[in-house]
Amino acid sequence: MIWLLLVILFGLLLIGYPMMVPMIVAPLVVMWVYFPEVDPVVLVQQYYAGLDSFVLLAVPMFIFAADIMSAGKTSQRLLDFIGSFLGHLRGGYAITTAAACTLFGSISGSTQATVAAVGTPMRKKLLESGYKEKQAIPLIINASDLALMIPPSLAMIMYAVVTGTSVGELFIAGILPGIIIFLMFSVYSYLLAKHQNLVGSDHKATWQERLYAFRKALLPLGFPILIIGGIYSGFFSPTEAAAVSVAYAFILEVFVFKTIKIKGIPRIAESSAIVTAAVFILVAAGTSMSWILSYAKLPSGIIASVFGSEPSATYVLIVVAVAFFIGCMFVDPLVVILILTPIFFPVAETAGVDPIALGVIITLQAAIGSATPPFGVDIFTAVAVFNRPYAEIVKGTWPYILILLAASALFIIFPDIITIYQEFMPANPGGD
Repeated sequence: MIWLLLVILFGLLLIGYPMMVPMIVAPLVVMWVYFPEVDPVVLVQQYYAGLDSFVLLAVPMFIFAADIMSAGKTSQRLLDFIGSFLGHLRGGYAITTAAACTLFGSISGSTQATVAAVGTPMRKKLLESGYKEKQAIPLIINASDLALMIPPSLAMIMYAVVTGTSVGELFIAGILPGIIIFLMFSVYSYLLAKHQNLVGSDHKATWQERLYAFRKALLPLGFPILIIGGIYSGFFSPTEAAAVSVAYAFILEVFVFKTIKIKGIPRIAESSAIVTAAVFILVAAGTSMSWILSYAKLPSGIIASVFGSEPSATYVLIVVAVAFFIGCMFVDPLVVILILTPIFFPVAETAGVDPIALGVIITLQAAIGSATPPFGVDIFTAVAVFNRPYAEIVKGTWPYILILLAASALFIIFPDIITIYQEFMPANPGGD
């Protein structure tokens, strides 16, 4: 059965169908072939069940808020602010790129949106400072992985929907790992620039220029503070934070910066609706796929053969990391989370793995897979945005993938790094 499922999935993908088509067709065909006694209406019920979650309301609102700010000048203000402090350093533009991806991740929650918003201006600066295309673009797409680690994260929301874990805790738990990965990228960027004698900006910004850049970026910097501060304090839930983020982005770009006219909002809303529809179709299809696997009792067989009777927490995390990393190399990360999480989550709980730590590690694997050949979604986003050949982009990704895998190993061996926030805050911040 599993082979028929895989043949349909990858066959339709290779033909050129979008991900949602094989995700819908594959369970239907498998059900008709192996379980003809099951009423097809059951799959329709699973589609609705997959979307019947209050937490999912946050998804379209975070997407809408990110689209509003992407259409405005928020990303440029953040880049100017970061560049004023780091641009003159050796490897400064590369470090600025990683920092900008980290900050923009706190707005978009999407790696693909970060590739487009941050990558377009930073690619030009990287090339001007001596970087080659095969160095600049891989840096951009892999640094954009930080957008999934820094809240709001669509991957974390999907994990929470599947497992019932607190979205607020997942958001806050992802901050420290995201910062650690940023620092690892920064060290590598400095060493690479030193080895290849790559220089930063000729102009070192004065403190007056930095203060001016900070003033321009002050309100965009308030975005993550508003979201995390509101959730941390319990003032509002993550879903309510999503609604607040839309209002904040609207006021900022329309009335304060005046970069978007009110008549332009419907066009942005239409774009957000299209993306949301695609995401929700994948969620519904992923739920049906997970159901058909459970109905066939495949997860129990996999768990028994892979984990044995009493697996250790570390072993479980290693297997989970490998499975999600490989899965996200081929399939959209949100789909992988929806299908594989119900398989691995129960055994992880039994082994004593903290659900929050598990969610952050799964999110990191989803982020890595997004930029990993052969079918990492960020690679194809970069091909479209920068109009560069696939082979050129892929060639330079491996150093960054190794850095991200090293970070994964660090968090698997020392999961307390992820859950250390629990020492400083109450459980289940902000509800949800």
